[in-house]
Amino acid sequence: MEYQVVIGLETHVELKTKSKMFCGCSADYFGLEPNTHVCPVCLGLPGALPVPNKTAIEWCVRIALALNCKISSVSKFDRKNYFYPDLPKGYQISQYDQPFGLNGWIELKDKRVRIRRVHMEEDTGKLIHADVEKNRSSLIDFNRSGVPLVEVVTEPDFENTQQVTEYLQKLRQTVRYLDVSSADMEKGDMRLEPNISLRSNTTNTTNRSNTTNDLDLPPYKVEVKNINSFRFVAKAIDEEIKRQSEILDRGETPEQETRGWDEKKGTTVSQRTKEESHDYRYFPEPDIPPVILTGDQILNIKKQIPELPDEKITRFMGKYKITDYDADILTRERSIADYFEQAVKDGSKHKLTAKQIANYIINKKPDIEKTVPAELAELILSTRGTTEISSQDLKKAIEQVLLECPKAVEDYKSGKTQVLGFITGKVRALLPPNASTEGIRELIEQALK
Repeated sequence: MEYQVVIGLETHVELKTKSKMFCGCSADYFGLEPNTHVCPVCLGLPGALPVPNKTAIEWCVRIALALNCKISSVSKFDRKNYFYPDLPKGYQISQYDQPFGLNGWIELKDKRVRIRRVHMEEDTGKLIHADVEKNRSSLIDFNRSGVPLVEVVTEPDFENTQQVTEYLQKLRQTVRYLDVSSADMEKGDMRLEPNISLRSNTTNTTNRSNTTNDLDLPPYKVEVKNINSFRFVAKAIDEEIKRQSEILDRGETPEQETRGWDEKKGTTVSQRTKEESHDYRYFPEPDIPPVILTGDQILNIKKQIPELPDEKITRFMGKYKITDYDADILTRERSIADYFEQAVKDGSKHKLTAKQIANYIINKKPDIEKTVPAELAELILSTRGTTEISSQDLKKAIEQVLLECPKAVEDYKSGKTQVLGFITGKVRALLPPNASTEGIRELIEQALK
């Protein structure tokens, strides 16, 4: 029998704040000696009191706004009670019924995915499985405990892995544009948890093309926890579809449970029966008062949001007359988009078009850390027909620029070698558009000695 796939996503994004969520410990813990970034608060010692990180809250609201959420004027923190070795307090400070963001959305190519909520919580410690004195043991590193996490929860609107992957890529791109998280999957900055279930094709699916009616949801769902790869998420979903289909074909209902992804075996493995919200015995965190956000505060946070990828793509296509495909590639990372715009500005002095610059960046993939935008024009011009000029004319152009730009000369001699790109661009502007500039940097460096 064929089934329709129903998928929702919970995504945890670790913020790159300097300190943890409820204490002053450094949140920069990756790769450091275990249990060296800890204090009574993040170790859950008796009597320790949490103090919320203002920056983390503002960044959470920034993410919620970027995802088109309604921001709650009054929010609160709650205690989520459960026992696990990496949770020293026996509860996690999270948010339950009054999160910072509600009812947002992300637009994909063929549908809109609804965002149910965006809320703030603290991370847990990390279990490390190792051999200790020839015995297999589980150790706990609490360096990560208390690091601020933003959880983004969708409605069960996904129908296939392609939509899931597109959504996750856009979410990661968004938080990177906002500059609130590195979203480095290998470091665990972004952890993915799909909820998967299947329903019979005979189920009433009116308006299924855009959203899933809650009344049509299957009577169970399986959550796969803590995946750190888009590829593994797709594999886990495919494996669950296969596993659940076989159970349903036998006339049985899959158990509602939490499973893990076994990377080596390429399959999901059962971990525990999936809890409902009442199992966590949520109640308001008594040590943290409600968080009140005024309209002016929300507006101020909104003003800090930069131009986001979709807006940038539209603007690039209109302003620079490039294709949707090129604009999409150039805006995948904010640093590349900014580099392209500066290169267009610098290249216009040499009558280079935005399309020529876009093609070069996309096809040649220059190292933007080593090649400043002004130098990019040189590289592009060197690939076209060139006119040879005498070394004497080149030296005259260099001498003129150095005389006209004493501040740049002074900066270079004081160690700011990056101004060499600026000087090169100035020299290039004095030469014919198709002039050969082979060896120009060496000549400038000689003149600056």
